[in-house]
Amino acid sequence: MSASLPVTPLRYQPSFEQPDGDEAATTHELIEALRDIQETTFRNSEQALRGVHAKSHGLLQGELEVLEGLPPELAQGLYARPGRHPVVLRFSTNAGDILDDSISLPRGLALKVLNVEGERLPDAPGGTQDYVLVNAPAFAVAKPKQFLGSLKLLAKTTDTPQAWKKLASTVFRGAEALVEAAGGESATLKTMGGHPQTHPLGETFYSQVPLLHGPYMAKISVAPVSSNLKALKDAPLDVRDQPDALRRAVNGFFRSEDAEWELRVQLCTDLDSMPIEDASVPWPEEKSPFIAVARLRVPRQTGWSEERAAAVDEGCAFSPWHGLAAHRPLGGVMRVRKATYEASSRFRAGHGRCPIHEPQGELNLPA
Repeated sequence: MSASLPVTPLRYQPSFEQPDGDEAATTHELIEALRDIQETTFRNSEQALRGVHAKSHGLLQGELEVLEGLPPELAQGLYARPGRHPVVLRFSTNAGDILDDSISLPRGLALKVLNVEGERLPDAPGGTQDYVLVNAPAFAVAKPKQFLGSLKLLAKTTDTPQAWKKLASTVFRGAEALVEAAGGESATLKTMGGHPQTHPLGETFYSQVPLLHGPYMAKISVAPVSSNLKALKDAPLDVRDQPDALRRAVNGFFRSEDAEWELRVQLCTDLDSMPIEDASVPWPEEKSPFIAVARLRVPRQTGWSEERAAAVDEGCAFSPWHGLAAHRPLGGVMRVRKATYEASSRFRAGHGRCPIHEPQGELNLPA
């Protein structure tokens, strides 16, 4: 017997999406800006890196268990029936170049769920459902043009010496600390290097922008539920003289600990307070809470290694457009991501040392 739902979700209508007239031109410029970043990092390192979220800190395998007894509004797409799926997790930070961890940036979590059945999105490789998540409930900017502006700034600063980036990060962290002491928070300061130096496994991660959930619309979060992860929320992390402090922290944790998160869905109930086309607006949880639809379990294992980096960093691509039609991404920021992410993957495939492929069947990352 399914549980009842505490909210009444809106059904999606095509009129809820309103593309800008020059969205195709914006997409083209985004592709060029991302390529500028990738060409710069390739020239400097001879590595074909992602244009954003280039540095990984954790590369893990686990299992996603879809919960039983979900109400019909939640039992959609991947969650239509109970089951267990292998999953790849990639923890990262958002820069397009490989930086010392003393330059503190927002954290990302990419998930690739395997052995997923159902109608696919156009051009989506078969059998997987990807989520691209960040540790903030809303995107830093509202629209594709603003997204382009921030990516162009990132492209211009990719070649800036790390010493300058470290100095700037120290200044921005201090400014962010003052903002938070006054009860606020600045996505801009965090994006520029002002993120607090905390343990990455204590974070809650969000899709930030919406996607379909069957006939409804939703945002996704992945939240810690095991006590050992919850204990790491806002836990300070010493990064002095440790350029890979986040990797060390992830490896240190998973050497002896198992972990568990919930994958949660927040259904859209009101377009005024939960807009589709303004990615910068957090959807109010008092109107529609995040509700668990699955459990994500990761046993103790190697948290990061060069061999895993070859398999996941070089061999895998993550995109919100890799998945089921029932979870089609929504809104301008999601629309421009499709071609932009595809172009980034093509660059990596053309310049990389390892072919990009979608994992299938049983998952066995190298130790």
